[in-house]
Parts: sequence; structure tokens; C-alpha cells
Amino acid sequence: MSPSLSDTPALSRRDLLKFSLGASAFLTTAGLSASLSGCSSSVAESGFAVLRRGDLLFLRALVPVMLDGAVTEERMPAAVDETLKSLDYNLDHLSPQMLKLTRQLFDVLGMAVTRGPLTGIWGSWENASANDMRRFLHRWENSSLSLLRMGHSSLLQLVMMAWYGRKESWAHCGYPGPPTV
Repeated sequence: MSPSLSDTPALSRRDLLKFSLGASAFLTTAGLSASLSGCSSSVAESGFAVLRRGDLLFLRALVPVMLDGAVTEERMPAAVDETLKSLDYNLDHLSPQMLKLTRQLFDVLGMAVTRGPLTGIWGSWENASANDMRRFLHRWENSSLSLLRMGHSSLLQLVMMAWYGRKESWAHCGYPGPPTV
């Protein structure tokens, strides 16, 4: 007779740490493999200093979801483009090590072999709906893996800093702008 679910022991702290360490190693290896194998191009897309084609596919699906409620629907395409330009500028001014880590995150999200299991989005980013993206963000925000929670936090901070650093975003949040000197 097999034990029922309630008879099996819960995941211990040690087991959770082992699992988290293994998952961290997997993600690091996958990101590094993508970078070394050429799965991710290091060439920036035309008109951008840092962002690559694959990064832009992902970000064009992500940014509208993150800006939902802050931007009107008719203004959204322009807001996404402006946010991507700001994000690219910000990334271009990161330290080399921080840029490397950000590219590894984008590489893991860009590879089909890691994207599906980690995000729940098995197809390409272009085909992901807004609800798919919300589920992905919720999944990472509430993950038991600290690496995924950190990834969520990084994505949120990158996009929000890029958007709210732009003058056209200030009216929505009631910011009058910097004082005139």
C-alpha cells in the first residue's frame, strides 16, 4: 500500500535549500550555455545600444502588462517604445557585471528549453497574451525559489525605472517634476 499524501513528510528546510541550489545552478548553466553557444546574440538590435532582438520580443510582451493602468490604451504603443529606449539607455550605463547578469536573465527567458518550465509560457513571447504574462509575473513573484523572486524584482525595477524616469509618466503618479533651480 502506498502512503497517502498526508503521510509523506513535508519538504524540510535542508531539502528546500538543496532544491534551490540545484535550481540556481541550472539557471546559471542555462544562461551561460545560451551565451556561449550563440543561442543569444550579443549584437544589439538596430537603434539600440544593448537590447537584442530576443530581449525586445520578451520586453514588448512584458512592458504593456507592467504599464497597465498607468497608460491609456491608445498611448500604450508609444509608451512601450519610449520605455524600451529608456531601458536600453539605463542598461548601457550599468556596470559590466550587472549588465552580464541582466543579459543572463534575458537569455534564460529567451531560450525555449528554459522559458516553458520557468515561466509557463511554452510558445514564443510574441504569442503570449497579457494574461499569460500576468500569470508568469505572479508565478515568479510568489515562487519558492529565491532566484525567480529576484528575477521578478529585477524585471519590475528595470521596467519601472525606465518608465517613471520619463517626464510623460509623472502626471499619472502626481509628480510635479524636479524643482527648477
